[in-house]
Amino acid sequence: MASTFHSIETAKRSLFTQTAALGTTGHNIANANTEGYSRQTVRMTASRPMEAYGLQRSVFPGQLGTGVEFTSIDRIREMFLDDQFRGENNMFGSWSIQADTLEKMEAIFNEPSETGIRTVMDKFFTSWSDLSKNPEDPTARKIVVQTAQAFSDALNYMSKQIDNLDSDLNKNVALKGMEVQNHLSTIADLNRSIARIEGLGDNANDLRDQRDLITDKLSKIMNITVVEDETGYNVSLGGQALVEGAEVAVANVDAAFLENAFASGALSGGEIHGMLVSRNTIITNYRSQLNNLANTIVNGEIPVNIPAGSRIPENTTFNVEVEVSINGGISTIPAGQQIPSGAVLNKDAAVKVAGLNGLHKLGYTLDGTTTPGLPFFVAADGGATITAGNISFNSVIAADPSKIATSMRTTGTGTNETVVKGNNTMALLIANLNITKFTDASGKEGTIASFYSSMIGQLGIEAQEANRQTDNSVFLVSQVESRRQSVSGVSLDEEMSNMIKFQHAYSAASRFMTTFDELLNKLINSTGVVGR
Repeated sequence: MASTFHSIETAKRSLFTQTAALGTTGHNIANANTEGYSRQTVRMTASRPMEAYGLQRSVFPGQLGTGVEFTSIDRIREMFLDDQFRGENNMFGSWSIQADTLEKMEAIFNEPSETGIRTVMDKFFTSWSDLSKNPEDPTARKIVVQTAQAFSDALNYMSKQIDNLDSDLNKNVALKGMEVQNHLSTIADLNRSIARIEGLGDNANDLRDQRDLITDKLSKIMNITVVEDETGYNVSLGGQALVEGAEVAVANVDAAFLENAFASGALSGGEIHGMLVSRNTIITNYRSQLNNLANTIVNGEIPVNIPAGSRIPENTTFNVEVEVSINGGISTIPAGQQIPSGAVLNKDAAVKVAGLNGLHKLGYTLDGTTTPGLPFFVAADGGATITAGNISFNSVIAADPSKIATSMRTTGTGTNETVVKGNNTMALLIANLNITKFTDASGKEGTIASFYSSMIGQLGIEAQEANRQTDNSVFLVSQVESRRQSVSGVSLDEEMSNMIKFQHAYSAASRFMTTFDELLNKLINSTGVVGR
């Protein structure tokens, strides 16, 4: 048989349960805009009814209900969507960094523009064309000096900008390593706290949300695998354990650790992967191409047709035999043999020389002597190989523009031999280098403009592809996040509806308690008074 106060207890349970539901609804509303928050719900169930089967069972029919109670407060979360989100997020992290690096590379090359390398090169060769019209004009020579200086400065600046970008990526890799270490420590701490709280029978919903948020952020930095067991989240990178329960398995996630993971293929996604790809592939590739461009202009093999009558500097060697006149006598000089003193080409010679420097050293300056021209460009650091970073206009020529070699003809013989200063053979040959096919150190052939255009074209295509991949990743991340929010996100409309529903239930339970209280008052105070 039910207790006299049975219904009071039933009403009390209802009040407690609806209060918990209202409190949880308020918590959801308060965190509607909190990053990483998952909506929570109160799990209600009918409390255990009275009159279980037994020897003392009452004779009243049926089981009398005892009201409602809540068994738990659960967060609404779907782990499958979390795994999907993290998988797409690490790809987004990688492509976004690569796209950003390529965008910065495009800004460094700045093509097409009025200040890019292409424009500077065109002005350089144009200045030689202008000089060929009047080789003795000091103004034209100064313009050649200025454009040559501008060309080497542009290459130096571009190389420095690429080096700065490389340095920034190196620093960012180290900083991201520190960020990863902090995230791993936080996850381990949250694992410990969650295990302690849930060991008491409660759900650590808010702590779980914090742990998932940190894990989501970590997934953007690097590709991770997350497995949950009784100790919490176990996080790994390509089989390498990072977090095991309450312990961080890696003592120091530094640049060396990340680079080793990248080299082994374990690190295959995330922002750090994008940084290392940018540094090791993108920057290395374009730095190499820019260095190759600088070295090819200065030392690359070029075919040159030297006209008959040109006076060849002593000890010069050609790749083909040439016919020369020496003091009126005709001689054939075999390929690879040094040209003797006083040799003048008897026929046009189609030869190959080592770039602009090799060509410039075949000409003569305004000093009137048969001393050949100096190397036009040199390595500022004294290195054997010209690069975009060390290419420098010869300071001797820069200080004295008369040392620019423009002539290839002389007059007189022996001690009376002098250079024809007004001759423009060398100036014309150098001016035509902008349409001459160079052969670089790897054997690739093309004009300087084609080498540069190929590099810029490749940069544009790679940047376009990186942007496309980034846009795709953004779409996929957004799509999964939308699905995840549809499950875990807080809907204010839904919460307001719930609030009204729970409020009415609470009011009804209160009214029920009041009603039964009046019944008890009548029973206790208004019955059994006969004879008083």
